[in-house]
Amino acid sequence: MMDVQEIRRYLPHRYPFLLLDRVVEIKEGESIVAYKNITINEDVFNGHFPNHPVFPGVMILEAMAQACGVLGFKTMNKTPEDGSIYLYAGIDDARFKKQVVPGDQLFIEASIISEKKRDLEIRLRSEGRWPACC
Repeated sequence: MMDVQEIRRYLPHRYPFLLLDRVVEIKEGESIVAYKNITINEDVFNGHFPNHPVFPGVMILEAMAQACGVLGFKTMNKTPEDGSIYLYAGIDDARFKKQVVPGDQLFIEASIISEKKRDLEIRLRSEGRWPACC
């Protein structure tokens, strides 16, 4: 389990672009489960459909990439302070099946599917979860 303070050790991102709130499970070299709480107080909702706030798909993809970055850094036992960096190299077959809106938790699950000397190929899945009451 990693809180936001520990996550900040493994990602160079800071407010407003740090998009992970917690890592609930991490198996170095294997997988990660993380989440982001989606709140109405986020700046993005001022301009992204203010009367019908929807968390942008591009930011969902970025949150997913950040979770993969944490997994990569932990797996390689490195941090951004070491001069290491993970870059978002691409995405295939992304689909958004439901909108992510304030009050949701965006859960991200990622698994390493191959590891090369300098690169990790990571397969991931992300899902918005809704309160039990709704």
